[in-house]
Amino acid sequence: MNLEISTPALLFPAVSLLFLAYTNRFLHLAALVRTLHRDWIELRDEALRAQIDNLRKRLVLIRWMQLMGAASLLLCVLTMVTVAFEFTGVGNVLFVIALVLMGVSLVCLLFEIWCSGGALQILLKRVEEE
Repeated sequence: MNLEISTPALLFPAVSLLFLAYTNRFLHLAALVRTLHRDWIELRDEALRAQIDNLRKRLVLIRWMQLMGAASLLLCVLTMVTVAFEFTGVGNVLFVIALVLMGVSLVCLLFEIWCSGGALQILLKRVEEE
């Protein structure tokens, strides 16, 4: 594989957009956790407890999404450095690892989206019970 310095740079726009989306999801969940915590203190409702448990899982996934995305971006930068210094073998390996890490980040995103649907199911179940 002939890797040019511009190839890893192609991931930069995608990564910046992903980080924007990941950060927005994190900020939204943080606000929701604060609200649910306040409601839990007042009401001690088990449905709120289930929501909080769901949010805990989602926050862990978002943390992994961000970590894997950041590691992917760092490896893309290192790939560009190795290509600039003509260490193409090392550059190829680093770039493949960067792509795998970006894939892991996206898989975490898929799981987080799945969990967000689970949060809605908790609310719907409660409505059906009443």
